[in-house]
Amino acid sequence: MELESVIGLEIHVQLKTRSKMFCSCSNTGENEDPNTTICPICLGHPGVLPVPNKQAIEWSVMSALALNCEIPNHSKFDRKHYFYPDLPKAYQISQFDEPIGINGYLTIVVSREKRKIRLHRLHLEEDAAKLLHDKKGQSFVDYNRGGTPLMEIVTEPDIRSSEEAGEFLRELRLIMRYLQVSDADMEKGHLRCDANVSLRPVGDEELYPKTEVKNLNSFKAVEKALNYEIKRQTKVWQDSGKAPEEQGTRGWDENEAKTIEQRSKEGSADYRYFPEPDIPGLDFNKKWVERIRATIPELPANLRARFIEQYGFKKEDAKIFSSDKDLAEFTEQVISELRAWLVSQDPDATGDEILECDKKKLAKLVSSWILTNLLGLVRAASLPISEIKITPENMAELITMAHTSKVNKTNAQAILKEMFKTGSDPSNILEEKDLGQMQDDGSLDEIIDSVIASNPDQVEQYKSGKTIVINFLVGMAMKESKGKADASQALEMLKIKLK
Repeated sequence: MELESVIGLEIHVQLKTRSKMFCSCSNTGENEDPNTTICPICLGHPGVLPVPNKQAIEWSVMSALALNCEIPNHSKFDRKHYFYPDLPKAYQISQFDEPIGINGYLTIVVSREKRKIRLHRLHLEEDAAKLLHDKKGQSFVDYNRGGTPLMEIVTEPDIRSSEEAGEFLRELRLIMRYLQVSDADMEKGHLRCDANVSLRPVGDEELYPKTEVKNLNSFKAVEKALNYEIKRQTKVWQDSGKAPEEQGTRGWDENEAKTIEQRSKEGSADYRYFPEPDIPGLDFNKKWVERIRATIPELPANLRARFIEQYGFKKEDAKIFSSDKDLAEFTEQVISELRAWLVSQDPDATGDEILECDKKKLAKLVSSWILTNLLGLVRAASLPISEIKITPENMAELITMAHTSKVNKTNAQAILKEMFKTGSDPSNILEEKDLGQMQDDGSLDEIIDSVIASNPDQVEQYKSGKTIVINFLVGMAMKESKGKADASQALEMLKIKLK
Protein backbone atom coordinates (compact mmCIF):
# COMPACT_ATOMS: atom_id res chain seq x y z
CA MET A 1 0.00 0.00 0.00
CA GLU A 2 1.46 3.36 -1.01
CA LEU A 3 0.84 6.05 1.60
CA GLU A 4 1.09 9.85 1.50
CA SER A 5 1.66 12.29 4.36
CA VAL A 6 -1.01 14.77 5.34
CA ILE A 7 0.47 17.58 7.43
CA GLY A 8 -1.00 20.69 8.98
CA LEU A 9 0.81 23.21 11.16
CA GLU A 10 -0.30 25.28 14.13
CA ILE A 11 2.13 28.17 14.54
CA HIS A 12 2.26 30.61 17.44
CA VAL A 13 3.95 33.97 16.85
CA GLN A 14 4.71 36.29 19.75
CA LEU A 15 4.09 39.95 18.91
CA LYS A 16 6.72 42.43 20.10
CA THR A 17 4.34 45.12 21.31
CA ARG A 18 5.52 47.31 24.17
CA SER A 19 2.89 45.99 26.58
CA LYS A 20 1.05 42.70 27.06
CA MET A 21 -2.19 41.65 25.41
CA PHE A 22 -4.69 42.66 28.10
CA CYS A 23 -2.73 44.78 30.59
CA SER A 24 -0.06 47.51 30.70
CA CYS A 25 2.77 45.23 31.92
CA SER A 26 6.01 45.41 29.94
CA ASN A 27 6.26 42.86 27.14
CA THR A 28 10.04 42.47 27.63
CA GLY A 29 9.78 39.92 30.42
CA GLU A 30 12.11 37.42 28.73
CA ASN A 31 14.97 39.83 29.49
CA GLU A 32 13.94 40.49 33.10
CA ASP A 33 14.16 38.52 36.34
CA PRO A 34 11.41 35.88 36.73
CA ASN A 35 8.00 37.11 37.90
CA THR A 36 8.86 40.83 37.75
CA THR A 37 6.75 42.01 34.78
CA ILE A 38 3.42 40.87 36.15
CA CYS A 39 0.24 42.35 37.61
CA PRO A 40 -3.15 41.14 38.93
CA ILE A 41 -4.58 41.12 35.38
CA CYS A 42 -2.00 38.78 33.81
CA LEU A 43 -2.05 36.68 37.00
CA GLY A 44 -5.81 36.26 36.69
CA HIS A 45 -6.80 37.68 40.09
CA PRO A 46 -10.54 37.96 40.84
CA GLY A 47 -12.26 41.17 39.80
CA VAL A 48 -9.67 42.37 37.27
CA LEU A 49 -10.69 43.77 33.87
CA PRO A 50 -8.70 42.88 30.72
CA VAL A 51 -8.34 45.63 28.08
CA PRO A 52 -7.26 44.57 24.55
CA ASN A 53 -3.99 45.89 23.13
CA LYS A 54 -4.89 48.00 20.04
CA GLN A 55 -1.43 47.59 18.50
CA ALA A 56 -1.66 43.81 18.76
CA ILE A 57 -5.03 43.82 16.98
CA GLU A 58 -3.71 46.08 14.19
CA TRP A 59 -0.59 43.95 13.74
CA SER A 60 -2.71 40.79 13.60
CA VAL A 61 -4.90 42.32 10.88
CA MET A 62 -1.77 43.38 8.96
CA SER A 63 -0.29 39.87 9.30
CA ALA A 64 -3.53 38.30 8.12
CA LEU A 65 -3.61 40.58 5.08
CA ALA A 66 0.04 39.78 4.29
CA LEU A 67 -0.97 36.10 4.34
CA ASN A 68 -3.80 36.73 1.88
CA CYS A 69 -6.51 36.24 4.49
CA GLU A 70 -10.02 37.63 4.40
CA ILE A 71 -10.81 39.97 7.29
CA PRO A 72 -14.36 39.36 8.59
CA ASN A 73 -16.49 42.34 9.55
CA HIS A 74 -16.74 41.08 13.11
CA SER A 75 -14.44 39.27 15.53
CA LYS A 76 -14.53 38.49 19.24
CA PHE A 77 -12.54 37.01 22.11
CA ASP A 78 -13.48 33.79 23.91
CA ARG A 79 -12.46 31.89 27.01
CA LYS A 80 -10.66 28.60 26.41
CA HIS A 81 -10.69 26.51 29.59
CA TYR A 82 -8.01 24.09 30.68
CA PHE A 83 -6.09 23.50 33.89
CA TYR A 84 -2.30 23.69 33.82
CA PRO A 85 0.30 25.30 36.12
CA ASP A 86 1.27 27.87 33.46
CA LEU A 87 -2.28 29.25 33.26
CA PRO A 88 -3.15 30.94 36.58
CA LYS A 89 -6.83 31.64 35.89
CA ALA A 90 -7.46 28.14 34.43
CA TYR A 91 -8.60 29.64 31.14
CA GLN A 92 -6.93 31.46 28.27
CA ILE A 93 -8.42 34.46 26.49
CA SER A 94 -8.35 33.35 22.88
CA GLN A 95 -10.65 33.30 19.82
CA PHE A 96 -12.88 30.41 18.82
CA ASP A 97 -15.43 30.84 16.03
CA GLU A 98 -14.78 34.43 14.94
CA PRO A 99 -11.03 34.87 14.32
CA ILE A 100 -9.33 37.93 12.85
CA GLY A 101 -8.35 36.31 9.53
CA ILE A 102 -9.71 33.38 7.51
CA ASN A 103 -9.16 31.60 4.17
CA GLY A 104 -5.60 32.76 3.50
CA TYR A 105 -2.69 31.13 1.73
CA LEU A 106 1.07 31.22 1.46
CA THR A 107 2.95 30.12 -1.65
CA ILE A 108 6.27 28.35 -1.17
CA VAL A 109 8.80 26.88 -3.59
CA VAL A 110 10.17 23.40 -2.91
CA SER A 111 12.42 21.62 -5.42
CA ARG A 112 11.61 24.38 -7.92
CA GLU A 113 7.89 23.59 -7.66
CA LYS A 114 5.40 26.15 -6.36
CA ARG A 115 3.07 24.91 -3.64
CA LYS A 116 0.08 26.91 -2.40
CA ILE A 117 -0.53 26.14 1.27
CA ARG A 118 -3.97 27.26 2.40
CA LEU A 119 -4.44 28.91 5.79
CA HIS A 120 -7.54 28.03 7.77
CA ARG A 121 -7.37 30.96 10.20
CA LEU A 122 -5.30 33.52 12.08
CA HIS A 123 -6.45 34.44 15.56
CA LEU A 124 -5.13 36.40 18.51
CA GLU A 125 -4.74 35.26 22.10
CA GLU A 126 -2.61 35.62 25.21
CA ASP A 127 0.45 33.46 25.82
CA ALA A 128 0.77 31.21 28.87
CA ALA A 129 3.50 31.43 31.50
CA LYS A 130 6.77 29.50 31.18
CA LEU A 131 7.62 26.35 33.09
CA LEU A 132 11.25 25.88 34.16
CA HIS A 133 12.66 22.51 35.24
CA ASP A 134 15.96 21.99 37.08
CA LYS A 135 18.22 18.93 37.33
CA LYS A 136 16.75 18.02 40.74
CA GLY A 137 13.36 17.42 39.20
CA GLN A 138 11.86 20.61 40.59
CA SER A 139 9.62 22.81 38.47
CA PHE A 140 9.13 26.56 38.64
CA VAL A 141 6.75 28.95 36.90
CA ASP A 142 7.85 32.29 35.45
CA TYR A 143 4.73 34.38 34.79
CA ASN A 144 6.59 37.11 32.87
CA ARG A 145 5.55 35.52 29.57
CA GLY A 146 1.92 35.14 30.63
CA GLY A 147 -0.27 37.60 28.74
CA THR A 148 2.13 38.21 25.85
CA PRO A 149 0.19 38.88 22.61
CA LEU A 150 0.23 35.68 20.57
CA MET A 151 -1.00 35.08 17.03
CA GLU A 152 -1.96 31.53 16.16
CA ILE A 153 -1.80 30.66 12.46
CA VAL A 154 -3.41 27.37 11.45
CA THR A 155 -2.83 25.81 8.03
CA GLU A 156 -5.09 23.46 6.15
CA PRO A 157 -3.71 19.88 5.83
CA ASP A 158 -2.05 20.79 2.51
CA ILE A 159 1.58 20.02 3.36
CA ARG A 160 2.93 16.74 2.00
CA SER A 161 6.49 16.46 3.34
CA SER A 162 8.80 17.59 6.11
CA GLU A 163 10.70 19.65 3.55
CA GLU A 164 7.55 21.59 2.66
CA ALA A 165 6.81 22.15 6.35
CA GLY A 166 10.31 23.54 6.94
CA GLU A 167 10.11 25.84 3.91
CA PHE A 168 6.67 27.08 4.96
CA LEU A 169 7.95 28.00 8.42
CA ARG A 170 11.03 29.76 7.03
CA GLU A 171 8.91 31.85 4.67
CA LEU A 172 6.42 32.66 7.44
CA ARG A 173 9.25 33.77 9.75
CA LEU A 174 10.59 36.04 7.00
CA ILE A 175 7.19 37.67 6.53
CA MET A 176 6.84 38.33 10.25
CA ARG A 177 10.28 39.96 10.26
CA TYR A 178 9.52 42.05 7.18
CA LEU A 179 6.32 43.26 8.86
CA GLN A 180 8.39 43.96 12.02
CA VAL A 181 5.66 42.53 14.24
CA SER A 182 7.86 39.78 15.74
CA ASP A 183 11.50 38.74 15.91
CA ALA A 184 10.15 35.22 15.20
CA ASP A 185 13.18 33.56 16.81
CA MET A 186 12.31 29.89 17.35
CA GLU A 187 15.14 29.33 19.83
CA LYS A 188 13.73 32.08 22.07
CA GLY A 189 10.15 30.86 21.68
CA HIS A 190 8.96 33.85 19.65
CA LEU A 191 7.78 31.41 16.99
CA ARG A 192 6.60 27.98 18.10
CA CYS A 193 5.12 25.18 16.08
CA ASP A 194 2.95 22.12 16.65
CA ALA A 195 2.75 19.76 13.70
CA ASN A 196 -0.28 17.56 12.95
CA VAL A 197 0.48 14.54 10.78
CA SER A 198 -1.45 11.56 9.51
CA LEU A 199 -1.12 9.16 6.59
CA ARG A 200 -3.57 7.90 4.00
CA PRO A 201 -3.46 5.73 0.89
CA VAL A 202 -2.45 7.68 -2.20
CA GLY A 203 -5.59 8.84 -4.00
CA ASP A 204 -7.73 8.67 -0.85
CA GLU A 205 -9.28 12.02 0.14
CA GLU A 206 -10.29 10.97 3.65
CA LEU A 207 -8.55 12.49 6.67
CA TYR A 208 -7.58 9.83 9.22
CA PRO A 209 -6.81 10.29 12.96
CA LYS A 210 -3.84 12.61 13.33
CA THR A 211 -0.99 12.92 15.79
CA GLU A 212 -0.01 16.35 17.08
CA VAL A 213 3.72 16.68 17.72
CA LYS A 214 4.58 19.38 20.25
CA ASN A 215 7.75 21.01 21.65
CA LEU A 216 9.27 21.83 18.26
CA ASN A 217 11.67 24.74 18.70
CA SER A 218 13.65 24.79 15.45
CA PHE A 219 13.13 24.18 11.75
CA LYS A 220 15.35 21.10 11.92
CA ALA A 221 13.35 19.76 14.86
CA VAL A 222 10.13 20.13 12.86
CA GLU A 223 11.60 18.28 9.89
CA LYS A 224 13.19 15.52 12.01
CA ALA A 225 10.04 15.02 14.09
CA LEU A 226 7.83 14.76 11.01
CA ASN A 227 10.17 12.29 9.33
CA TYR A 228 10.22 10.15 12.47
CA GLU A 229 6.44 10.30 12.88
CA ILE A 230 5.84 9.44 9.21
CA LYS A 231 8.01 6.32 9.61
CA ARG A 232 6.26 5.38 12.89
CA GLN A 233 2.78 5.75 11.43
CA THR A 234 3.78 3.91 8.26
CA LYS A 235 4.69 0.90 10.43
CA VAL A 236 1.30 1.13 12.20
CA TRP A 237 -0.46 1.01 8.82
CA GLN A 238 1.71 -1.85 7.58
CA ASP A 239 1.31 -3.92 10.77
CA SER A 240 -2.45 -3.44 11.16
CA GLY A 241 -3.51 -2.69 7.61
CA LYS A 242 -5.39 0.38 8.78
CA ALA A 243 -4.96 3.84 10.33
CA PRO A 244 -4.45 4.53 14.07
CA GLU A 245 -7.78 4.41 15.89
CA GLU A 246 -7.62 7.72 17.77
CA GLN A 247 -5.94 11.10 17.73
CA GLY A 248 -3.01 11.65 20.04
CA THR A 249 -0.42 14.12 21.22
CA ARG A 250 3.27 13.30 21.26
CA GLY A 251 6.30 15.29 22.37
CA TRP A 252 9.59 15.55 20.50
CA ASP A 253 12.65 14.31 22.41
CA GLU A 254 15.65 15.99 20.80
CA ASN A 255 18.19 13.83 22.61
CA GLU A 256 16.53 10.55 21.66
CA ALA A 257 15.49 11.90 18.22
CA LYS A 258 12.00 10.40 18.54
CA THR A 259 8.45 11.33 19.46
CA ILE A 260 7.04 10.25 22.83
CA GLU A 261 3.36 9.62 23.57
CA GLN A 262 1.81 12.16 25.94
CA ARG A 263 -2.00 11.99 25.91
CA SER A 264 -5.05 11.61 23.73
CA LYS A 265 -5.87 14.70 21.73
CA GLU A 266 -8.58 17.05 23.06
CA GLY A 267 -11.42 18.28 20.88
CA SER A 268 -12.79 21.81 20.92
CA ALA A 269 -15.67 20.71 23.18
CA ASP A 270 -13.16 19.78 25.89
CA TYR A 271 -12.12 23.43 26.20
CA ARG A 272 -15.67 24.64 26.95
CA TYR A 273 -15.35 27.80 24.88
CA PHE A 274 -17.72 30.69 25.51
CA PRO A 275 -17.53 34.42 24.63
CA GLU A 276 -15.28 36.50 26.88
CA PRO A 277 -17.83 38.55 28.90
CA ASP A 278 -15.41 41.34 29.82
CA ILE A 279 -14.35 42.29 26.26
CA PRO A 280 -16.76 43.74 23.66
CA GLY A 281 -16.76 42.35 20.15
CA LEU A 282 -14.52 43.84 17.45
CA ASP A 283 -16.11 45.49 14.40
CA PHE A 284 -13.66 46.05 11.53
CA ASN A 285 -14.38 49.03 9.31
CA LYS A 286 -13.35 48.34 5.69
CA LYS A 287 -11.63 51.72 5.31
CA TRP A 288 -9.63 51.02 8.48
CA VAL A 289 -8.62 47.61 7.12
CA GLU A 290 -7.49 49.19 3.83
CA ARG A 291 -5.42 51.78 5.71
CA ILE A 292 -3.61 48.90 7.42
CA ARG A 293 -3.17 47.13 4.08
CA ALA A 294 -1.45 50.24 2.72
CA THR A 295 1.23 49.98 5.43
CA ILE A 296 2.36 46.48 4.38
CA PRO A 297 5.93 46.70 3.03
CA GLU A 298 7.27 44.77 0.06
CA LEU A 299 7.23 41.13 1.14
CA PRO A 300 10.02 38.56 0.55
CA ALA A 301 8.46 36.80 -2.46
CA ASN A 302 7.87 40.10 -4.25
CA LEU A 303 11.38 41.30 -3.42
CA ARG A 304 12.91 38.12 -4.83
CA ALA A 305 10.96 38.45 -8.07
CA ARG A 306 11.97 42.12 -8.39
CA PHE A 307 15.67 41.43 -7.70
CA ILE A 308 15.65 38.81 -10.47
CA GLU A 309 13.79 40.99 -12.96
CA GLN A 310 15.23 44.42 -12.14
CA TYR A 311 18.82 43.57 -11.28
CA GLY A 312 19.42 40.26 -13.04
CA PHE A 313 20.28 38.21 -9.94
CA LYS A 314 20.11 34.42 -10.03
CA LYS A 315 17.17 32.88 -8.16
CA GLU A 316 19.51 31.39 -5.55
CA ASP A 317 21.18 34.75 -4.91
CA ALA A 318 17.88 36.63 -4.79
CA LYS A 319 16.67 34.17 -2.13
CA ILE A 320 19.73 34.89 0.04
CA PHE A 321 19.28 38.65 -0.35
CA SER A 322 15.62 38.35 0.67
CA SER A 323 16.50 36.31 3.77
CA ASP A 324 17.41 39.53 5.59
CA LYS A 325 15.52 42.77 4.96
CA ASP A 326 18.50 44.86 6.07
CA LEU A 327 20.77 42.95 3.67
CA ALA A 328 18.35 43.58 0.79
CA GLU A 329 18.21 47.30 1.57
CA PHE A 330 22.02 47.50 1.86
CA THR A 331 22.37 45.75 -1.51
CA GLU A 332 19.95 48.10 -3.23
CA GLN A 333 21.87 51.10 -1.92
CA VAL A 334 25.13 49.60 -3.22
CA ILE A 335 23.54 49.07 -6.64
CA SER A 336 22.29 52.66 -6.66
CA GLU A 337 25.83 53.92 -6.01
CA LEU A 338 27.25 51.65 -8.72
CA ARG A 339 24.63 52.87 -11.16
CA ALA A 340 25.66 56.46 -10.44
CA TRP A 341 29.28 55.52 -11.18
CA LEU A 342 28.31 53.79 -14.43
CA VAL A 343 26.37 56.87 -15.52
CA SER A 344 29.38 59.05 -14.77
CA GLN A 345 31.39 56.97 -17.26
CA ASP A 346 28.86 57.63 -20.03
CA PRO A 347 27.08 60.97 -19.43
CA ASP A 348 24.95 60.53 -22.58
CA ALA A 349 23.24 57.40 -21.25
CA THR A 350 20.66 57.12 -18.49
CA GLY A 351 21.14 54.99 -15.41
CA ASP A 352 18.38 52.61 -16.52
CA GLU A 353 19.97 52.11 -19.95
CA ILE A 354 23.37 51.32 -18.48
CA LEU A 355 21.90 49.12 -15.78
CA GLU A 356 20.04 47.09 -18.41
CA CYS A 357 23.16 46.84 -20.58
CA ASP A 358 25.43 45.71 -17.75
CA LYS A 359 22.78 43.88 -15.71
CA LYS A 360 24.39 40.43 -15.63
CA LYS A 361 27.87 41.80 -15.06
CA LEU A 362 26.67 44.06 -12.27
CA ALA A 363 24.65 41.27 -10.64
CA LYS A 364 27.67 38.96 -10.71
CA LEU A 365 29.91 41.64 -9.17
CA VAL A 366 27.46 42.54 -6.41
CA SER A 367 26.68 38.89 -5.58
CA SER A 368 30.37 38.00 -5.40
CA TRP A 369 31.37 40.89 -3.17
CA ILE A 370 28.35 41.01 -0.88
CA LEU A 371 27.21 37.39 -0.61
CA THR A 372 30.67 35.81 -0.59
CA ASN A 373 33.16 38.34 0.76
CA LEU A 374 31.11 40.69 2.95
CA LEU A 375 28.74 38.09 4.39
CA GLY A 376 31.72 35.89 5.23
CA LEU A 377 33.01 38.64 7.52
CA VAL A 378 29.54 39.38 8.92
CA ARG A 379 28.93 35.75 9.87
CA ALA A 380 32.38 35.30 11.36
CA ALA A 381 31.75 38.32 13.59
CA SER A 382 28.17 37.20 14.41
CA LEU A 383 26.91 40.69 13.60
CA PRO A 384 23.62 41.73 12.02
CA ILE A 385 24.13 43.57 8.73
CA SER A 386 22.53 46.66 10.28
CA GLU A 387 25.43 47.01 12.72
CA ILE A 388 28.42 46.79 10.34
CA LYS A 389 30.66 49.84 9.92
CA ILE A 390 30.82 49.64 6.12
CA THR A 391 28.50 52.05 4.32
CA PRO A 392 26.84 51.17 1.00
CA GLU A 393 28.76 54.07 -0.58
CA ASN A 394 32.11 52.67 0.52
CA MET A 395 31.13 49.14 -0.51
CA ALA A 396 30.22 50.40 -3.98
CA GLU A 397 33.51 52.29 -4.20
CA LEU A 398 35.50 49.15 -3.36
CA ILE A 399 33.62 47.12 -5.98
CA THR A 400 34.34 49.85 -8.52
CA MET A 401 38.04 49.87 -7.62
CA ALA A 402 38.26 46.10 -8.10
CA HIS A 403 36.20 46.20 -11.31
CA THR A 404 38.45 48.85 -12.89
CA SER A 405 41.66 47.03 -11.80
CA LYS A 406 42.67 49.89 -9.55
CA VAL A 407 43.37 47.16 -7.00
CA ASN A 408 43.74 43.40 -7.50
CA LYS A 409 41.35 40.90 -5.93
CA THR A 410 43.70 39.87 -3.12
CA ASN A 411 44.35 43.43 -2.00
CA ALA A 412 40.69 44.36 -2.48
CA GLN A 413 39.79 41.65 0.03
CA ALA A 414 42.43 43.03 2.41
CA ILE A 415 40.88 46.49 2.03
CA LEU A 416 37.41 45.02 2.73
CA LYS A 417 38.65 43.47 5.97
CA GLU A 418 40.08 46.81 7.08
CA MET A 419 36.84 48.57 6.13
CA PHE A 420 34.88 46.02 8.17
CA LYS A 421 37.18 46.58 11.13
CA THR A 422 37.40 50.39 11.07
CA GLY A 423 34.71 51.70 8.72
CA SER A 424 37.37 53.64 6.78
CA ASP A 425 37.03 54.78 3.19
CA PRO A 426 38.52 52.20 0.77
CA SER A 427 40.56 54.81 -1.17
CA ASN A 428 42.16 56.00 2.07
CA ILE A 429 43.07 52.43 3.05
CA LEU A 430 44.49 51.78 -0.43
CA GLU A 431 46.69 54.87 -0.18
CA GLU A 432 47.78 54.39 3.43
CA LYS A 433 48.74 50.73 2.95
CA ASP A 434 50.01 51.16 -0.61
CA LEU A 435 47.77 48.40 -1.96
CA GLY A 436 47.09 49.84 -5.40
CA GLN A 437 47.46 47.72 -8.54
CA MET A 438 50.90 47.79 -10.16
CA GLN A 439 50.42 49.79 -13.36
CA ASP A 440 54.05 49.77 -14.62
CA ASP A 441 54.51 46.75 -16.92
CA GLY A 442 58.27 47.36 -16.85
CA SER A 443 58.37 46.84 -13.08
CA LEU A 444 56.42 43.60 -13.37
CA ASP A 445 58.74 42.47 -16.16
CA GLU A 446 61.73 42.98 -13.85
CA ILE A 447 59.99 41.03 -11.06
CA ILE A 448 59.26 38.09 -13.41
CA ASP A 449 62.91 38.00 -14.52
CA SER A 450 64.02 38.04 -10.88
CA VAL A 451 61.65 35.17 -9.95
CA ILE A 452 62.90 33.05 -12.87
CA ALA A 453 66.52 33.69 -11.95
CA SER A 454 65.92 32.92 -8.25
CA ASN A 455 64.08 29.62 -8.76
CA PRO A 456 66.04 27.53 -11.31
CA ASP A 457 64.80 24.18 -9.95
CA GLN A 458 61.13 25.12 -10.39
CA VAL A 459 61.84 26.59 -13.82
CA GLU A 460 63.48 23.32 -14.89
CA GLN A 461 60.54 21.30 -13.53
CA TYR A 462 58.11 23.46 -15.53
CA LYS A 463 60.10 23.05 -18.72
CA SER A 464 60.21 19.28 -18.10
CA GLY A 465 56.42 19.11 -18.19
CA LYS A 466 55.41 19.69 -14.57
CA THR A 467 53.31 22.75 -15.51
CA ILE A 468 51.58 23.05 -12.14
CA VAL A 469 54.86 24.48 -10.76
CA ILE A 470 54.02 27.75 -12.50
CA ASN A 471 51.55 28.52 -9.72
CA PHE A 472 54.48 28.59 -7.29
CA LEU A 473 56.30 31.06 -9.54
CA VAL A 474 53.20 33.28 -9.76
CA GLY A 475 53.02 33.25 -5.96
CA MET A 476 56.65 34.32 -5.73
CA ALA A 477 55.97 37.16 -8.17
CA MET A 478 53.00 38.31 -6.09
CA LYS A 479 55.14 38.16 -2.95
CA GLU A 480 57.91 40.22 -4.51
CA SER A 481 55.41 42.81 -5.74
CA LYS A 482 53.89 42.95 -2.23
CA GLY A 483 50.60 41.77 -3.65
CA LYS A 484 50.29 44.70 -6.06
CA ALA A 485 50.80 42.76 -9.31
CA ASP A 486 47.96 41.37 -11.38
CA ALA A 487 48.18 37.59 -10.88
CA SER A 488 46.70 36.76 -14.29
CA GLN A 489 49.12 39.17 -15.99
CA ALA A 490 52.05 37.64 -14.07
CA LEU A 491 50.92 34.17 -15.19
CA GLU A 492 50.81 35.17 -18.86
CA MET A 493 54.24 36.83 -18.70
CA LEU A 494 55.75 33.74 -17.05
CA LYS A 495 54.31 31.46 -19.75
CA ILE A 496 55.83 33.65 -22.46
CA LYS A 497 59.28 33.83 -20.83
CA LEU A 498 59.39 30.11 -20.04
CA LYS A 499 58.67 28.91 -23.58
